[in-house]
Amino acid sequence: MPSQTMADVWAWMIFFFMLVALIVMVVFQLMCLADLEFDYINPYDSASRINKVILPEFITHGVLCFLYLVTGHWVAALLCVPYLYYNVRLYLERQHLIDVTEIFNQLNYEKKRRLWKLAYLVLLLFMSLFMLIYSALEDDDDEHSL
Repeated sequence: MPSQTMADVWAWMIFFFMLVALIVMVVFQLMCLADLEFDYINPYDSASRINKVILPEFITHGVLCFLYLVTGHWVAALLCVPYLYYNVRLYLERQHLIDVTEIFNQLNYEKKRRLWKLAYLVLLLFMSLFMLIYSALEDDDDEHSL
């Protein structure tokens, strides 16, 4: 059964890098909001830059949840559901994009929202890293037992 554990190692590695990509997107959005707060960038440019990465963030997270389901990692898929539900709800209510005219009024709310997303993704990243290491060590144990 070593091939199955090796497949798990590769799957967790893919999950890990997808989570890193999601974290990079959220940190980019936070940096744009911080630049706006300190007047390094105008509201139009900030909103435009953030809005360009919103849909790729949502799609990447949806693909990650789908891959968790396809590979049979049910606990990880269940942990992804609240974030996925939140993203889908925002998209369906058309509240996912930042409005240029309201960005200053909603600056603190938008920053808090992204900080919560970041914390959630970091927890998933640590779980993914733990499972990656666990799967790799399990694969190593299987090879030594043969």
